[in-house]
Amino acid sequence: MLGAAAMGGAALGTGVLRGGNSGATPSPSPSGTEPGTGRRQASPVGFVLGHEQFRTQDLVRFAELAERAGFGHVWTSDHSQPWQDDEGHSMFPWLTLALVGDRTSRLTYGTGVTCPLYRHHPSQVAQAFASLGILTPGRVFLGVGSGEALNELASTGRFDRYPERHERLIEAIGLIRKLWTGQRVTHKGRYYQTEQFKLYDVPARPVPIYVAASGPKSAYLAGRYGDGWVVQTHDITDKRMVDAFNEGARAAGRNPDAMPKLVETWVVVGGQAEADQAAQKWRFTVHGFGDLLYQPNPVTIQRLAEQRWPLSKVYESWPRGTDPQVHIKAVQRLLDLGATPFIHSGQDDQEKVIDFYGREVLPHVHG
Repeated sequence: MLGAAAMGGAALGTGVLRGGNSGATPSPSPSGTEPGTGRRQASPVGFVLGHEQFRTQDLVRFAELAERAGFGHVWTSDHSQPWQDDEGHSMFPWLTLALVGDRTSRLTYGTGVTCPLYRHHPSQVAQAFASLGILTPGRVFLGVGSGEALNELASTGRFDRYPERHERLIEAIGLIRKLWTGQRVTHKGRYYQTEQFKLYDVPARPVPIYVAASGPKSAYLAGRYGDGWVVQTHDITDKRMVDAFNEGARAAGRNPDAMPKLVETWVVVGGQAEADQAAQKWRFTVHGFGDLLYQPNPVTIQRLAEQRWPLSKVYESWPRGTDPQVHIKAVQRLLDLGATPFIHSGQDDQEKVIDFYGREVLPHVHG
């Protein structure tokens, strides 16, 4: 996305990624604390860990703080380079995930999202997430998408137009699922091949795969081939997008209302200085899935974003300020749609955001 097995809305341990009307057991109320831990009980809200902006050791610390504050989930971006040069970082995300799993006890965590098309072969993705699924059973999800040039073209020299990437993603998801059966797989696909390959260690329950989608064709793919949808705030209410996702889910014999929808939602906790600072580093998000998707150089992406959009345009739709009601209203709206909001703040002081949401927002929202 910008930052980022058929499970439906089933619970993943105590960190449930919720579907709309799935009938799954809801996350515990965040109004209290877990006995003997001092941690707030898990909320049906996630937090985004941005590899573009922070190093692994900081992201792991943010995950620990988020768990104590009451967040139920985290995702990490999966990049080889940051979106903009001034974001400044891009460490290897699967290492971060392993550390997050080790240093927390109940957070559901995964990627938002991994591209299993070029720099990561599907068999490598399958092995990595099978291993995470064994280390922390029931707590891991795999977010997948069709990628960006700044990761794929820049590091491999290959990034095809969308129609081919669409087909590659369908094949990659199918191959990953085959390998998670633990059987020896010889796959002779259009884009990927394996020869008598077996994953010797697979989790008892397959890791759910959530598909990122920013257009109707991708939304249909997410419903048809994924276990859920990774989406931006403005798309979760777009009728074309929702209809396409629902159609794909029903074509696969699933109830779309019971499938998780992970929604990246941008926020600012603070005043004008914090809003400007966050918007400067995430300026491209005004239209990140346009032609910037095909730019391999973060320096170019930053320059074009600065030419095209004033800072006020970047944050105009973000919940901003320190009035809890502004943030509560925005989060509850997404929860009422049956979605799982993932809070993403581009400001440097992530601890401030986590603490504010833990004290002022999470205790007052409900799934």
